Amino acid sequence: MNTTSSFFVSCAQGLEYLLVDELLAMGCATATAARAGVNATGSLDNAMRAVMWSRLASRVLWPLAKFPCEDEQALYEAISKIDWEQHIPLLASFAVNAHVSGNALKHEQYAALRVKDAIVDQLRAQTGVRPDVDTESPDVRVDLVVQKGQATLSIDLGGQSLHRRGWRSAQGAAPLKENLAAAMLMRGKWPQVYADGGALLDPMCGAGTLVIEAALMAADVAPGLQRHQGLPPTRWMGLLVAVWKSLQDEAQARADAGLAALRQVFFGSDLDARAIESARENAQRAGIQDACVFTQMDVADLPPMHLVSGLVVCNPPYDKRLESNPGEYRALGDALQRIAPEWSGSILCGSESLAKAIGLRWKKAYPLRNGALECSLLVIERMKQAPRPVAEPAELSEGAHMVANRLRKNLKNSKAWRQRENIGNWRAYDADIPEYAAAVDVYTESGSQAHWIHVQEYQAPAEIPEAITRKRFADLLSAVREVFAVDREHVAVKTRRIAKGGSKYGQFDQRNEFIVVEEGSARIRVNLFDYLDTGVFLDHRPLRKRIHDEAEDTRFLNLFCYTGVATVQAALGRARNTTSVDLSGTYLQWLEDNLAENALAGRQHRIVQADVMQWLAEERAQYDLIFCDPPTFSNSKRAEDFEVQRSHVELISLCVDRLAPGGVLYFSNNARRFKLDAEALSAFANFEDITSSTIPVDFARNSKIHRAWRITAR
Repeated sequence: MNTTSSFFVSCAQGLEYLLVDELLAMGCATATAARAGVNATGSLDNAMRAVMWSRLASRVLWPLAKFPCEDEQALYEAISKIDWEQHIPLLASFAVNAHVSGNALKHEQYAALRVKDAIVDQLRAQTGVRPDVDTESPDVRVDLVVQKGQATLSIDLGGQSLHRRGWRSAQGAAPLKENLAAAMLMRGKWPQVYADGGALLDPMCGAGTLVIEAALMAADVAPGLQRHQGLPPTRWMGLLVAVWKSLQDEAQARADAGLAALRQVFFGSDLDARAIESARENAQRAGIQDACVFTQMDVADLPPMHLVSGLVVCNPPYDKRLESNPGEYRALGDALQRIAPEWSGSILCGSESLAKAIGLRWKKAYPLRNGALECSLLVIERMKQAPRPVAEPAELSEGAHMVANRLRKNLKNSKAWRQRENIGNWRAYDADIPEYAAAVDVYTESGSQAHWIHVQEYQAPAEIPEAITRKRFADLLSAVREVFAVDREHVAVKTRRIAKGGSKYGQFDQRNEFIVVEEGSARIRVNLFDYLDTGVFLDHRPLRKRIHDEAEDTRFLNLFCYTGVATVQAALGRARNTTSVDLSGTYLQWLEDNLAENALAGRQHRIVQADVMQWLAEERAQYDLIFCDPPTFSNSKRAEDFEVQRSHVELISLCVDRLAPGGVLYFSNNARRFKLDAEALSAFANFEDITSSTIPVDFARNSKIHRAWRITAR
């Protein structure tokens, strides 16, 4: 039980990083986000704890065997070598789930059939008894994954989808899965809201899923406690029943204590009387009916909430079947501002237009999938937004007039180029007047076409007094707002301040506000306020276009991938598959969001959280197209310090080793003093400096913004 092994925990797309945190909190040694799941390491005890306690997981898959799988015969033979008497009890039923990709096997049902045949043939030969196959409620469920000619065979420790909690007896027209409901509550920080004395409201509660899940979470009731009616979740013979019984006893004790202390602060309402009846029935089956109040009422008629703080959770209709419309969303937003102005919110919306129609300012929007439906989870800090003050336009100073005139001239000169190239995000000013030293970038929001301005102050010469520097920067900001006619809320400012160690950028906002912009056919999520960089390097626009144009049918690798905009462009350019590597979980979540924004789903888009140098040294796959844009310097507690000048020969060598015959590496960096070691590289690589062709028109004044090379194996 204490032997550490790697196992996979699946979940709905968009929940991966929440699930990572949950598994680590349960004691797993490691947990790394993957597509629609998490690769974890830990003991079988850890895995069984996930079956009992995970609120987010769909399945927990414990591996039995991994083997090459070139065709169905190789699959049958490999399955036949496993001693199934050690796994499936006599007279027990079983079922096989299969997921296949690549050329080895093309039909999942046929692959599942061959696994079933191998198991049945062996057990019948050894015991004389043919085991039953039960696809609905098997005693043992076997899971097969075949990818790139490699098969992984696992036991599904939960035996069924873990979103089922065991209390649902009735549901509405568009039921929300319980694990997605849990994610909405976690994103809304419901455990903290409850601990601080707050309440919960779902004004469109349907059969009560969100309200009931919130109450069970507050009461510390394990999701798996009712699911199996006291029985182990599987009859797999590798499971120690005593361990499961211990987990049950612990869960029951925690539930008894939590339910006894549960407050009556859970409110649900719905216009449909049958939905309210179902919600009450489900709450009774869950054992929390005394803590919940369900009322048949239209949202517009709800009275103000009597508690000062709380969380509004809501899954309003958003698919064609339920005929959603912006007017209903606007009415919902108006009602929530009236009845719970100080409360926070976690609201699931089905589209960008519906999210805007609700009229609430959200802190962050998370892309999720509710079954087959793509949707967006809006996290709102406060329902009632203070009105923005309307200030009279100030008279521009002489310096501001000068900057404004230069901005207008730049816009006029670049207009034809921007229209011809369909450029919506560009650098409009780059210290064109040296005394007004800043970069001004324009981002155009998709859909609304609203302009957002990102202003980054450059370091002034040491001999310039701080007071003069501040006055000049204030003049520049006045010119920006005048020329672009934008509200202050649409201008993100990164200022330098004198601090210990020299001039540094000041503290950034924590708005968690994203906008979506377009680059060619790609949709990119940008955050202008919270970080020094916005999520997309505008100067790499031509290089990303080159990657898009050359990506068709390639195996694409993006190293130091940041938010993965190059990955998105390669995928839209019809890359066969993509692999993106970075050490930052924040950036990888951003990449995940960018992929979802472009409807790029599937296991062909692999995301790896790792130190790039170490990962390259261990990787054995080959790639046709590689993009490597390393930082000038980085240090992390999880990896060796990296400095591009010192390490670039080793880095490029490792990249070239991963190139398939005829493959291409694009290497770029923005270190101003960087010098490529041509003599060392010439021993194993051909290289061409392509910098001039990768500097876009709007960065012509700053041609040293980056350098780039096209590299092939010698």
